[in-house]
Amino acid sequence: MYSIIAIRPYEDTDLPGAAAALTDVHSTDGYPVEGVAHPEAWLRSDGVLASWVAEADGRIVGHVAVMRPRGEDAVTLWAGQSGDDEQHIAVLARLFVVRDARKLALGERLVRTAMHYALRHNRRLVLDVMAKDTAAIRLYERLGWLRTGEATHRYGDGQQIQAICYVAQP
Repeated sequence: MYSIIAIRPYEDTDLPGAAAALTDVHSTDGYPVEGVAHPEAWLRSDGVLASWVAEADGRIVGHVAVMRPRGEDAVTLWAGQSGDDEQHIAVLARLFVVRDARKLALGERLVRTAMHYALRHNRRLVLDVMAKDTAAIRLYERLGWLRTGEATHRYGDGQQIQAICYVAQP
């Protein structure tokens, strides 16, 4: 399998490898439902506050980002339930790990890295996950994330899919 594995901050030179990994994950899992037509732009959008990659033997095999709120249902739900303003909320997003690296707990390590970042920056992390992505749901619940509600995720030309919203516990 892999011998050298690291979770580290994203660097600009990681973009081609991260885009290739994203395209790979989309072909095996249908994630993400949007963004694969232009993976580089989706990964590096201006809403990214911080991001990290999982690297195994010099190859990018995973990624996660912490994003500024941009109208996500998970943000609206949490703000309404908690009274937090958007300056104290961030969105965990763009989490993926290629299939052949999934038994290495890289998804968990990436999520924990993002959670530590949010704590250090006084932001509560929220997310929405497609209801079809049961492995991701199990990961978030195992890490103590609380379900805040459900939403309809809209994308593309009028397409939609059911999503479940979560908030990380401090």
